[in-house]
Amino acid sequence: MRLAVFTKNLTNPAYGAARLGAERAAAALGGAEVLHFVPQTPDDPDQQIALIDEALALDQKPDAFVLSPVHATKVDPAIRRIAAAGIPMIGFVNPIDAAPMAGYVSSDDAALAQAIATYLFDHLGGQGRVLVVTGPDQSYTSLERLRGFRAASENYPGIRWAGPIAGDYARDVARERTTRWLATNEAPDACLVANDIMAIGVLDALPGAGRRAAVVGVNAIPQAIEAIGAGRMLATADFNAMQMAYLATECAVRHLRGEAIPPRIELPVQIVDRHNHSSWDLPYEQRPVVTLDELRRPHA
Repeated sequence: MRLAVFTKNLTNPAYGAARLGAERAAAALGGAEVLHFVPQTPDDPDQQIALIDEALALDQKPDAFVLSPVHATKVDPAIRRIAAAGIPMIGFVNPIDAAPMAGYVSSDDAALAQAIATYLFDHLGGQGRVLVVTGPDQSYTSLERLRGFRAASENYPGIRWAGPIAGDYARDVARERTTRWLATNEAPDACLVANDIMAIGVLDALPGAGRRAAVVGVNAIPQAIEAIGAGRMLATADFNAMQMAYLATECAVRHLRGEAIPPRIELPVQIVDRHNHSSWDLPYEQRPVVTLDELRRPHA
């Protein structure tokens, strides 16, 4: 059994964790072969399209595709070619409308963003100036998280937005653009950041500018958990890409075996702060995962 796993980039630790999750699931289910396809240029639609066509051109084609598209629509023609080849697909992270999916695994980005923004605004006592740092302009997850941030803001008239600035889901970009912004603007009370690797970039920028601010992010990557434990970062929301990829890969294997799988799985929102960060303070290889059987099991 060969599984083609498509992730968005090599720069975001969350997608490194997703690749690990796919491998952990394949090993747990009898050692299916996992083939990873990752654009060299982060989140590049043309490169992902070329990688899909490369996988379809293999002499021994993959039995299933486990796919996180880098763009909401630009990869659609290649996704339709997978469907035309009769190869089942399991989507994860981003919804896919271009062709039927055998299953889909995600978190609710807007709800997750609203939860972390609400946490931050409560921490500020409902008053303050907040710098918002987003991902790429056309990224589905960034747009949904921005929507969640705005929804939270509607309940806090004392919160004033500064920015947004685009950190492009990259530490260096977030650091450089935050540094430039801080050089010409009044210091914010807090930074609301659409993912953790950008939040680390913001944390890099603040001391150099002689500024302090409460910082929150999304993803619960190890660097963010370490920063929370050290008191440098306030909180993060757990967008668990490793768990998503684990379940998506498990669904692919079970579907190929002829077993019934859920058409959609949505992970719950979890906030990580100084009170519970120790539960996440593990390398990805040691973090627990939930299997499909455990997910289906009724809670006591």
